[in-house]
Amino acid sequence: MNRSKLHLLLGPLLAVLILAFADLDPARPELTRMVAVLVWIAWWWLTEPVHLAVTSLLPIVLLPLLGIAGVKQVAQSYMDDIIFLFIGGFLLAFAVERWHLHRRIAVRILLAVGTKPSGILLGVMLTSFFISMWISNTATVMMLFSAVLALLHQVESFMPDEKQHQRFSAALLIGLAYSATVGGMATLVGTPTNMIFYSRYLKEFPEATDMNFVEWMKWGLPIALLLLFAVYFILRLLFICRGIRLEIERSYFQDVRRELGPLSYEEKVISGVFTATVLLWFLRSDIDFGGFKLHGWASWFGSKSVWMQDAIPAVLASLVLFLWPSRSERGRNLLEWKEAERIPLDVILLFGAGFAISLGFQESGLNEWLAPRLSFLQGLPLPVVVFGLCVIITIISEFATNVACIQLILPILLAMAAPLGVHPLELLVPATLASSLGFVLPVATAPNTIVFSSRRIQAKDMYKAGIPADLAGILLITLASTIYSALK
Repeated sequence: MNRSKLHLLLGPLLAVLILAFADLDPARPELTRMVAVLVWIAWWWLTEPVHLAVTSLLPIVLLPLLGIAGVKQVAQSYMDDIIFLFIGGFLLAFAVERWHLHRRIAVRILLAVGTKPSGILLGVMLTSFFISMWISNTATVMMLFSAVLALLHQVESFMPDEKQHQRFSAALLIGLAYSATVGGMATLVGTPTNMIFYSRYLKEFPEATDMNFVEWMKWGLPIALLLLFAVYFILRLLFICRGIRLEIERSYFQDVRRELGPLSYEEKVISGVFTATVLLWFLRSDIDFGGFKLHGWASWFGSKSVWMQDAIPAVLASLVLFLWPSRSERGRNLLEWKEAERIPLDVILLFGAGFAISLGFQESGLNEWLAPRLSFLQGLPLPVVVFGLCVIITIISEFATNVACIQLILPILLAMAAPLGVHPLELLVPATLASSLGFVLPVATAPNTIVFSSRRIQAKDMYKAGIPADLAGILLITLASTIYSALK
């Protein structure tokens, strides 16, 4: 029996053993049943004997059959409003890619940072970071991957030494992947894990006003920027500062810019829609500047302001692009459904499964049962708890999808907050950020896998860069959490 089949059987076998021999609370059998469901799903997510999306369908069957939640409840949890925020972000990315706006952004940044190897690395990373702040990190790398490969092909003639070119290729491709991952940490819409956290927090605390698009950036953006430059210096030290000599004339990028020509009509419209969407995200909730408060547009709707969520601008932008006609290609609009067909259904099912697991925690009472059993952590300094939490989550994220990881850990952390006597955000935000720290293994994140598929880098290159990058991220998140707690 091969390993995949063994893991396929172990998932349900572990669940059956738990149901047969465990009894967490005789008065509430749903507790044990929910643990069995969680172990089965977690095992398959971590070992992947079947596609992650296939595993994500299990809650629809298991939760009703085991008497934890009704099928209508479970099915409804799969279509959370955060799903439409995710879909809208992808559609914006498809439009940017379709009309080559990302290439123009890349060339402008490369012109700004220079043409030396370290400058080109910084330019690629800044481009990837900036775009990934607003759209999926996977979509960002997919958009920029071909442009970076073309750039590497162009500079081959400037590098007669094959070893130098291999090191430069490793630096640029790894930098592209890592900076997309880091950029996704900066905003709520940058990566699915952030949106999952946001949705889960709002469901748990519907009246809370301490987390929105701007509040997240107060956490995420400083950490992401510091981590970006930490990763840049790691890559520069490992790959660039080893005798690479490359002098590309500035005119090379100027020629590329001239080839692109002036902004097309389509690019102008997409830029405007993209900018308007970002502004609507920023200005949805009230922003308190201390001396005065800037009221967000959601407040215009009075008592219905809670209905106004970030999914609305994302979907509205997509609708505008679907309806706006192109001038250069008669008979088509800026966005067509054939582009929308690329939306990753597997990630949407992963989202839904996480929401279903959260529903199962709530309906079974597992949250309340778990909370007092975490009291042993009381008395430990918060930085120690956060550091240990980040280490564990980072290790898990190297082997399992970060979406699956954060879906499993969030309900547990919500139960931990009360015994520790801390605000839930002091655990949830560091955990969410740490779930993005998959830098070591080529399969840890989609950006890693995409650049590794180029066959221009070796796994050992990613190991060398990924271990210090993971450590830098863990330390920065722990430090930020400590400062946040001290300033509260």
